[in-house]
Amino acid sequence: MLTALAIRDVVLIERLDLVFGPGLTVLTGETGAGKSILLDSLGLALGARSTGGGLVRAGQAQASVAAAFAPGDQHPARALLTEQGIESEEEIVLRRIITADGRSRAFVNDQPVGLAMLRRLGSLLVEVQGQHDQVGLADPTHHAGLLDASGALDGLRGTVADAHRAWREAERALATAREEIAAAQRDEEFLRHAVGELEDLTPVEGEEDQLAAERQHLQQGERRGEAIAEALAALQPRDRRSANPGAALRSASRALERLPAPNTDAEPALEAIGRALDALSEAETALERLSHEAAADPRRLEQVEERLFALRASARKHLVPVVELPALLVSLKARLAALDAGTGQVAAAERRARETRDAYVTAAARLTAARRDAAQKLEKSIARELPPLKLDRARLVVEVAEKPEAAWGPDGMDRVTFLVSTNPGQPPGALDKVASGGELSRLMLAFKVVLARGSPVPTLVFDEVDSGVGGATAAAVGERLARVAERLQVLVVTHSPQVAARGGRHFSVAKQVKAGRAETRVLPLDVPARREEIARMLAGEKVTEAARMAADSLLAGSLL
Repeated sequence: MLTALAIRDVVLIERLDLVFGPGLTVLTGETGAGKSILLDSLGLALGARSTGGGLVRAGQAQASVAAAFAPGDQHPARALLTEQGIESEEEIVLRRIITADGRSRAFVNDQPVGLAMLRRLGSLLVEVQGQHDQVGLADPTHHAGLLDASGALDGLRGTVADAHRAWREAERALATAREEIAAAQRDEEFLRHAVGELEDLTPVEGEEDQLAAERQHLQQGERRGEAIAEALAALQPRDRRSANPGAALRSASRALERLPAPNTDAEPALEAIGRALDALSEAETALERLSHEAAADPRRLEQVEERLFALRASARKHLVPVVELPALLVSLKARLAALDAGTGQVAAAERRARETRDAYVTAAARLTAARRDAAQKLEKSIARELPPLKLDRARLVVEVAEKPEAAWGPDGMDRVTFLVSTNPGQPPGALDKVASGGELSRLMLAFKVVLARGSPVPTLVFDEVDSGVGGATAAAVGERLARVAERLQVLVVTHSPQVAARGGRHFSVAKQVKAGRAETRVLPLDVPARREEIARMLAGEKVTEAARMAADSLLAGSLL
């Protein structure tokens, strides 16, 4: 419920702090005292559109309004705060600042928010019903929700919403399956050709690097062969005139062996020459092996280059690196397999879509039947409330009609419309076209009496719901406001003493001149002050003892 309202520098209000409680709170005052300023200020905190800097008190840079609420722990407003990442404290404070140049800023629990967010949150906390502001009743988009609340159909409505969600998910899955198979069929010729080419090529992971290294090795083969041949020629010269290191070493060895015995001094030299001959022989053997390897098949380089160029050409064609060709082949094969299986997948998706649609239609039909039953009960309940509100000639018709399938939604297949006839013989018509502002306000009051139990909005504000009525009708209005206030917090701006007497709390709105400047003040009234205010409302400008006695009678009657 609304717990506090703080207003700073709005039109005629300089500074105002109001504290509210549960039940029925009435605000009274003479015409022009500033009651509308209070409602406009509350509207600003709830996200209503501002009229620019004109709301700012003359001479001030800005105006501000803050409204504090204490909804229950499970109230939808708390879920909305969590969804928006705003910390949910014990109280929810909505604040709005309007500058003199017309700019506006909004805050929730001191965190800046957009105006749309403020309006969305405000709609969950307060519903304002005025002479020309019965949005919930005059807007047909709200009628199905009101009817469902009256019939306690939340369970059925939830089932329909779940069935609708499952149906829509199945329809999306079917559309995706159809798109995929259509795309696959468009690409089928390309897929089969590409798979055939890649299967013939048979790319292997890491093959490009291996081939490139072998190619480089083969390209260097000629230079390697020349170097090896030159090294062998140096060790094994064919020209007898060229020095042969092997022959020279053997000649030296034979010469040393001819030394007279004992020739122990020459043994180290002989051993060294022997080691040199062994090393020379090993070198010749290694060079002969390298020479044989260097003389590999000359076709191998051509084969390696052909394979490497074929891999790179295929990679360019498919716009992928060579290393990804094996994975591409796997992917293309999978697409072909999906194409082959696609017909079965589409058939399964179509079957699922039919089944979920049938489930939705079944659930929605149950909701429709329950709505038609609830509509009859609502019409009867409202009819009982209308005569005391001076609407005895009015007749409410709740029309439940099936919408075209394209308009079916999570709230069912029905278009629910509230129609009213205010005079005998008059065909029912749209509420805002047939009923006057006062009639519409009282119709909304009748709705609130009937629907108060299921209302998710904890605070209702009625602006002059008693306009144009008096006597017994005004008393009936007051009695019904009090009944609604047993379940919800109700604030009412009234000119009716019968309504004012029903209030659990009473504020007086008055305009006074202070330092040559008009100012609106709001004062809470105690019992004696309430008696005097209600007497003024009864008597007019001059309060008489008879008016005070009548006020006593009204106040006493409100306690019964």
